[in-house]
Amino acid sequence: MQSKFKALSLSFKNAPVAIRELVSLDEGAVRSLLGKLREFFSLTDTLILSTCNRTEIYYSHELDLSTEIIKLVGLEKGLVDTISYLEYFDIYQDDKSAISHLFRVAMGLEAQVIGDMQISNQVKRSYQTAVDMDMAGPFLHRLMHTIFFTNKKVVQETAFRDGAASVSYAAVELIEELTSNTHQPRVLLVGLGEIGEDVAKNLVYLGDAQIKIANRTFSKAKELATEYNFEAIPFEKCFEAMEDADVIISSVAMPEPLISKALISQFNIKSYKLLVDLSVPRSIETAVEDLPGVLLYNVDNIRSKATETLSKRKAAIPQVENIIVESIKEFYDWKKEMMVSPTINKLKNSLEQIRKEELERYLKKVDADGQQFEIIDKITKSMMQKILKVPVVQLRAACKRDQAEEMIDIINDLFDLEKEEAKKANH
Repeated sequence: MQSKFKALSLSFKNAPVAIRELVSLDEGAVRSLLGKLREFFSLTDTLILSTCNRTEIYYSHELDLSTEIIKLVGLEKGLVDTISYLEYFDIYQDDKSAISHLFRVAMGLEAQVIGDMQISNQVKRSYQTAVDMDMAGPFLHRLMHTIFFTNKKVVQETAFRDGAASVSYAAVELIEELTSNTHQPRVLLVGLGEIGEDVAKNLVYLGDAQIKIANRTFSKAKELATEYNFEAIPFEKCFEAMEDADVIISSVAMPEPLISKALISQFNIKSYKLLVDLSVPRSIETAVEDLPGVLLYNVDNIRSKATETLSKRKAAIPQVENIIVESIKEFYDWKKEMMVSPTINKLKNSLEQIRKEELERYLKKVDADGQQFEIIDKITKSMMQKILKVPVVQLRAACKRDQAEEMIDIINDLFDLEKEEAKKANH
């Protein structure tokens, strides 16, 4: 089992969005890169996580392959002078720091919005891709399932995942709450700047909602609409779409409000119209609230809700970190057991071979009947188990003291296990 687990991480913490976009990998690129890593370096336990905020490669190998992997990323993305991007990567050279980092990322401790719920799904998808590509061995399987179990524990035992902690997600959560009794609510999003685009990404969680998006640059609206299965409309048609919409989200930068009381008053509001203003300065006149059936929420209302949630999440961080420490300890206990298992099996096989050879030699000289053979077989097996007991106990104790490698070497030398393995291989 490979144990030299390492990681490369490029994230929002040390790379601007322009760099993150350059090295970001879609699913096709991830699969292609996994294939190259297997072909060039015979890697098995490999995971690639690529989101809008981070691109990370986790792998098991004796050597540090950081430079080679970054060159392969560059090759995949058609970049020149890829090595210059090395400064944007954090490199985790030993398995303890790489494993700890993966736990923190998967739990949302390293997310731009602390406790981000999307990251755990993104990690699951990355693992599934590794499995599909046959790039996950026993080590990665066990590690990922420990992470998924830890995530469940964090959700059940802490407030770390409660509520919405980003303005865009809080806005969508509010819309979901207020439209819960509306069948297929019609939602119009106007403006696809940084917040507007983030809102668009979160609107996919609204289930059966009918979503239209408008932006002054129509090509951007079209691109997002294609990606998320929305309908893109030209910016000049957004006023017509407002009358039909149950929910209007405005995220546009304009010197004067885009949506006025006079405009909304012309609409035939049959039930309600929810207006969400995420612009600074505001793009919806506050006077629209005076109109019957109109509900208005602005960025301050939503931000205060998100800030309160964020405070609760930050308060839960020590609990989350304690859960991670416990989970990593359990994983390492398993990892240590796996480290000594091959030696235990070699020792068992070696002693069993000796037992069978001696039994065969004895039976050549003695005319033993079936009953005698059974008794001798049972006695010799029992002797073998007793002889095995002490080295196995010592190996497991050495694991707990972090001295497994030394004990494995001693037992290999003492019982000449490497020679036995070679002899068996030749046969």
